[in-house]
Amino acid sequence: MADTTVDGGAWTGCGVLFLQSLCPDVDLLSLYKNQNGKFIVFKVIKLTLTDSAGGLGGYEILKVHDAEPFLGVEVKFVNMAACKQFLDSYSSGALHQSFSQHAGRLFAVAQECSVETQLKASTNILDHCLDKLEVCLQHIHQSQPERLRDEEIDQLEQQLQTQALGSAPQQTPLTQEESSVPSNCFKFQNKIIEDRMLTAVDIQSFSNGVGRQWRHVGRALGKTCRALKAPAIDNLAYEYEREGLYEQAYQLLTRFVQAEGRAAKLSRLVRALEDCKLTSLAENLLEIQP
Repeated sequence: MADTTVDGGAWTGCGVLFLQSLCPDVDLLSLYKNQNGKFIVFKVIKLTLTDSAGGLGGYEILKVHDAEPFLGVEVKFVNMAACKQFLDSYSSGALHQSFSQHAGRLFAVAQECSVETQLKASTNILDHCLDKLEVCLQHIHQSQPERLRDEEIDQLEQQLQTQALGSAPQQTPLTQEESSVPSNCFKFQNKIIEDRMLTAVDIQSFSNGVGRQWRHVGRALGKTCRALKAPAIDNLAYEYEREGLYEQAYQLLTRFVQAEGRAAKLSRLVRALEDCKLTSLAENLLEIQP
């Protein structure tokens, strides 16, 4: 395979690296849901990928998402050389060693922070064919990215750059309370709530209660969902104007679920409602008595 495609374009490809820490003191999913922990987890991932791909220029992180029990990292490779080096690092165990070193240092844990991984390109599990480099490269090349980089990743990258220039604010250490929220849960009004995918009942309840505020909630969800960026919200408003507010809100969450799949979690909707000061609607969704 060459560094260019048949039509002369640059070689690119996409894969998803799934990570699960085997260290009991480091729950990657739980930490990533915490504002302080999110940046530290992202920094560990970024340093590990940079080591494994031979530098910053060969890859781009597009999205980090909940793939319980794993944390999923969608990676775009922008040249074949970087992808080859990444695959070599992954298959040899060098990536795992790099992760362990960076995680142990940044999470300040005494024991070794080993990691369980899985590597996929589309529906292909590459762990099954790591001894066939050309096959892995072909699967990754055929799995072209379906999205632009998430806005959340843009913000984390900017935070990293600011820190590298020496002007970033000091990271607040994680408290025991913050780090003890299980990976399959989230915190709302000091209560631990079990997270899950949004259901049809959730969508109906939201649509019945949100009223004219559905656009604001849509914009809040759009911070981490490309499918709900501003033009999409305006298009929904226009397309379903005759059907009324309920249908507009219903279509908003339906589109969110279709775009995000398993990552369309209750916690993301509750967080968006909190951002929009719609706490009572969040309480109704969670069936919490005021």
